[in-house]
Amino acid sequence: MNILEIIEKKRDKKELSKEEIEYFIEGYTHDKIADYQAAAFIMAIYLNGMTKQETTDLTIAMANSGEKLDLSSLNEVIVDKHSTGGVGDKVSLILLPLVASLGVPVAKMSGRGLGFTGGTVDKLESIPGYQTGINIHKFVENVEKVGISMISQTLNLAPADKKIYSLRDSISCVESIPLIASSIMSKKIASGAQKIVLDVTCGSGAFMQSKERAEELAKEMIEIGRLANKETVCILTNMDEPLGHAVGNSLEVIEAIQFLKGDMLEDVREVVLELGAYMVKLAGKGENIEENKARLLENIENGKGYEKFIQLVENQGGNSSYIKDTNQFTKANYIENVYSQKSGYIQSMNAKEIGKIVCDLGAGRIRKEDNIDNAVGIILNKKVSDKVEKDDLLVTIYANSKEKLEEAKKNLLEVIKIENKEIEKPKMILEIMK
Repeated sequence: MNILEIIEKKRDKKELSKEEIEYFIEGYTHDKIADYQAAAFIMAIYLNGMTKQETTDLTIAMANSGEKLDLSSLNEVIVDKHSTGGVGDKVSLILLPLVASLGVPVAKMSGRGLGFTGGTVDKLESIPGYQTGINIHKFVENVEKVGISMISQTLNLAPADKKIYSLRDSISCVESIPLIASSIMSKKIASGAQKIVLDVTCGSGAFMQSKERAEELAKEMIEIGRLANKETVCILTNMDEPLGHAVGNSLEVIEAIQFLKGDMLEDVREVVLELGAYMVKLAGKGENIEENKARLLENIENGKGYEKFIQLVENQGGNSSYIKDTNQFTKANYIENVYSQKSGYIQSMNAKEIGKIVCDLGAGRIRKEDNIDNAVGIILNKKVSDKVEKDDLLVTIYANSKEKLEEAKKNLLEVIKIENKEIEKPKMILEIMK
């Protein structure tokens, strides 16, 4: 067996064996296969696809390429939640403490943002003192102590995926269903989850621009979950406009805190309750989805979700006084309102373009080593389908540079489309697949 034969086989649209896939993953992870050979192999997959069995074998091989987290000491069913990415997505900050408040243990490793999509770890680190880089022993201990821990990926989890992802990015092979599915599921399997709830976003601010492509990705991940003996539910959600009103790290944390205190924006509420209800069900804590939603709402009304968030923050070194009084968060130097230049109805606000605008303000990173400005971002005062009059407040911009503020203002007015035509409010939950 050698890499040239494997490349030829995939180039000629033939099915690879489990052993051939494992040979590639082991060789590339340990630098026995050159980047140019791996690039040829990945391009062949991108062009010719993979069977479901090949995709599963690739996923398992990547999951086994490094350390695997063992959470069996928790003596509970561990349900992981993952989003395929979006703009203004503060769901994990709200959902996971809320689910933990119902007795479902949450052991969550999250990522950082790159480009126009935000990352949960960056948002958590905007809370002064919050430690995302704790060791695995402390991680498990925290879950045992308060029922929840949220950290960055500190283990050597699925190192093959890290290498392949960087390569895919550099050779324009990112948007491949087998490669996306295996990347996501290899990390979930390596991180010790027994069951998985996936928020598969689709629309302008997502990897999958169309519902059809999102369905295809969801089917692939559900099948991988089945073959890997990990029950998986995919919830397709709308990411044509940013989720909620806030886009930017500390601004999103503040919005999440307000939600947990009962100020629930409708689009965020729909997504949180749907994902949460299925997490509770998969954990074996409630079979009825509507009853699970009611229990989640009850723990917002009685403050238990909010209290669990405070416990999470305090337990990981964070200063909870910022949670209790969000006015303490550092304010941007320039805070400016943008007003509508005409009357009508909001037709669209492209989530990807808004994500890029916020990234350019300094809230995101183009390269992994870029620094994040936690204070900058935007607050959307109107959403798609809302009626606006001329001179109504559309957006509030938070910037630390006058030049960047002016650029953001100009770009936002171009991205937010207003016409006289009345339109329906977008549906948030597009489909549930399992």
